[in-house]
Amino acid sequence: VGIGGDPVNGTSHLDVLKMFEDDPATESIIMIGEIGGDAEEQAAAFVHDHMTKPVAAFIAGATAPAGKRMGHAGAIISGGKGDAASKKAFLAECGVSIADSPAEMADALLKIWQP
Repeated sequence: VGIGGDPVNGTSHLDVLKMFEDDPATESIIMIGEIGGDAEEQAAAFVHDHMTKPVAAFIAGATAPAGKRMGHAGAIISGGKGDAASKKAFLAECGVSIADSPAEMADALLKIWQP
């Protein structure tokens, strides 16, 4: 599911995770997030508190220059929140397996899920 990072979205990571958690055909989830905002942190808290299915994640933008607005998302990073490192750390604390590159997403999922 493509969500995008625009200020007004049709849905959110949180909404999609709830749908996948309730879907009997879904066995596991890979979530792709990006720097800026707090959508991924909200999703991580939901994973920690409510998900029974394994979740892996990749956060895009780790190499973006600090303080620079990036494309459509604006990538607003402030107060030590919203950057790739803090997002990945919080996701990991909440039980999400982290991929450091798109090429590692399947491996990150397979660390916590066996089909």
